[in-house]
Amino acid sequence: MKRQREVMKLHSQGTMARGAAPLLLPIAGLMLSFAHFTGCASTPSDGYAAVSPYPSKYRSVAVPIFRNQSYMRGFELDLADAVVKEVESSTPYKVRSEATADTVLRGTLTSVDLIELSKDPSTGLANEMMVRVRADFEWVDLRTGERIVAKQGIESSALFVPSYPAREPLELGRFAAVQQLAHDLVGAMQSNW
Repeated sequence: MKRQREVMKLHSQGTMARGAAPLLLPIAGLMLSFAHFTGCASTPSDGYAAVSPYPSKYRSVAVPIFRNQSYMRGFELDLADAVVKEVESSTPYKVRSEATADTVLRGTLTSVDLIELSKDPSTGLANEMMVRVRADFEWVDLRTGERIVAKQGIESSALFVPSYPAREPLELGRFAAVQQLAHDLVGAMQSNW
C-alpha cells in the first residue's frame, strides 16, 4: 500500500511537470525576447549599443607625420603609415589632407628606447632587446580648433632577439612597437563611454 502511494505520488509529479512544460515554453520565449531587446541601448552611455564607437559628426582626418624628438630616425615615417592604415581599416573616417579634412591627428614621438633585457653570459652580447616608443598626441577639430582627444605618454613596446640563433633585426621590434602604438592612438579616438 505504501509502495503504491509512492508510485502514485511520483506519477502525479511527473504529470504535473509534463503538463507545466508547455506553459513554461512560451513564457521563457517571451523572457528571452525581452532580454534580447533590452540588451541594446540607443546611446553608448546607457549600455550596450550596436553603433560605431567613433564620433559620427566627423567624416575625415588628416595624419601629418609626427615630430620625432628621439635620436632614432625613421620611426615617425613608419608611425604615420601605420596610423593611416589603422584609421582607414578601423574607423569610419577617410584620411585626407589638412586642407580638406574635418580633423587632424598630430603628435610627437617623445622617446624611442632600446632596452637590453638579457645578456649571453659567454659573450656579453644582448640576448633579448625591447623597443619602447612613447608619444604625445592630440586629435583636433579643424573647423572649431577644439581638442577632441589629447593624451601624453602613450607607450608601446615590442621584444626582439638579436642574438644567435634567432638573429632578429631591430626592424622586427620596431615594426611591432609602431603597429601597437598606431592601434592604441586610433583606439583613443573612440567616444567616451
